[in-house]
Amino acid sequence: MEPQEAQTPGGLVHTYQKYDPVNFPSPTAPPPDLVSPLFDHLLTFGDLDEFTEEQLRNAIHLDASQIAGLGPSLNAIKEMLLERKRKILATYETKHVTTLAKNSFRDASKKLSPPAKLADAYRRAVKSEQLHDLESLYFKVGNDRDRFAIELVLVVGLLGEKYQVDELVAKYEFTGRQKMDVPKAIEVKEELEEIDRLLKQLEEAKKTAQLAIIDMEEFQKYAEPGDLERLAVMKQLIEDYLREQAEKQGLESDGSGKYRLTPKAMRLFQSKVLTKIFSELQASRTGRHPDAVMGEGAVESPRTKPYEFGDSVTQMDIPASMVNALLRAGPGLPVKMKPEDILIHKTRVTPKAATCVVLDMSGSMRYADQHVNVKRMGLALDGLIRSEYPGDFLQFIEMYTFAKPRHVSEVAGLMPKPVTIFNAVVRQKYDLSKPHVAEMMIHPHFTNIQHALQTARTFLSVQDTPNRQIMLITDGLPTAHFEGCMLYLLYPPHPLTEAATLREAMLCARENITINIFLLANWNQSEEDVRFAYRIAEHTKGRVIFTAGRDLDRYVIWDYIKRRKQILS
Repeated sequence: MEPQEAQTPGGLVHTYQKYDPVNFPSPTAPPPDLVSPLFDHLLTFGDLDEFTEEQLRNAIHLDASQIAGLGPSLNAIKEMLLERKRKILATYETKHVTTLAKNSFRDASKKLSPPAKLADAYRRAVKSEQLHDLESLYFKVGNDRDRFAIELVLVVGLLGEKYQVDELVAKYEFTGRQKMDVPKAIEVKEELEEIDRLLKQLEEAKKTAQLAIIDMEEFQKYAEPGDLERLAVMKQLIEDYLREQAEKQGLESDGSGKYRLTPKAMRLFQSKVLTKIFSELQASRTGRHPDAVMGEGAVESPRTKPYEFGDSVTQMDIPASMVNALLRAGPGLPVKMKPEDILIHKTRVTPKAATCVVLDMSGSMRYADQHVNVKRMGLALDGLIRSEYPGDFLQFIEMYTFAKPRHVSEVAGLMPKPVTIFNAVVRQKYDLSKPHVAEMMIHPHFTNIQHALQTARTFLSVQDTPNRQIMLITDGLPTAHFEGCMLYLLYPPHPLTEAATLREAMLCARENITINIFLLANWNQSEEDVRFAYRIAEHTKGRVIFTAGRDLDRYVIWDYIKRRKQILS
């Protein structure tokens, strides 16, 4: 035996590491993304209420490896719980209690004398041991003071206990010899399930450092006082860190444990979405990137031209002009510059683009979370224009049975309209000029492309730029349109609605407004949907772009940048 081995004590030795509150988490670790999970929740559910601290904690996934001591501490606690579970399983046997629970139910059920009209149903329920059927018999009696009903409650309770014992036997493998009665078996079952819950919480906490998910009240029944205190301190440390990061990332606390998303949080979310989109671009795909593309490439020199009368000297290329003067007259002071030496930088005016984005929020957009993809695209496009093309005009329009202009701050809260009529054929019209006809009375889940195009045209026609376009995000044919004050709801899609929509598209084309349609895939999409989209694009010299929902933001961003490059060239 080696001397080192001889000096080593037997048994299991645990080494506990302490966490460092000064360097929590690791200084080199990136902060957790608090904004994206909460915005995803907002986009999915349209919930504009505050987020609780519990929702905030559940949204965060810290790297547990950053917290020194977390792993070893939780492992020791886990072993303690596993040892408690092993002792329980090695102490008891379940054959006796299974027989006891079965006999108790059978004996009690035989003593009951059901009414004649319920006798057959009662015998079948007892024989098949159907708890639901026995409960139904209780309600059929209709009298809580009836003797049969009172005794039936006892039988139902005994059957419920038998269920729990059977579940205990099926779920756990006991190897001991000590017998249990039914109450003890139920108590053991509850304790084992409690231990399993804590073990699951510990495993999750090890992966994500979410100590808040551990039920401290249950945990204190099994943990040593030192373990409980150490875990509570670590839990408080993580919660304080999350509050600090929430404030930095634009989550505003109201002082009572609730957080609200601020404009700063939305800008941060937009930048993260854009970073993800641009990270998928290759250097040859586009000329605009938040970060430079590294690698071999050409260096573009400034373009200049000789000075002409009327050119502004503020655009003079001073170094090149000085070189020309020195080359002409030779070195010496003072440098005498003549008009033919002067070079002027060529400049170009960056033209403005005006865009209206039509967001389909009709009833069909609830399928496959299409509305989430549409709203994420809208926020990404707004972020692009704010950062890259601040002079451009952008207006969002929500489209359903009506069309409503929406500010970017409202986009995240938009939701598909609920379906309020389920007839296979709908042929309805409403005269909105009548005072008793209100919007709240009209089914909201139809698709009114004609009204959306009309609203977009109203915004774009007053913009002082020839570069005007409508981005129509939809998944199918129009099912509603206006004719004067009359609103028509026609499903399945009707030629009248198609004709009215095409007329509005032609009015857009007359004002040089291009309509680009992003057609989302849907379960009920047909060839006619595609043909109609092509007809609109053809009339307005636009395009139809087919895209899956999750790729919508990427396609829209790329398309916008491509159009801007065409405008610039």
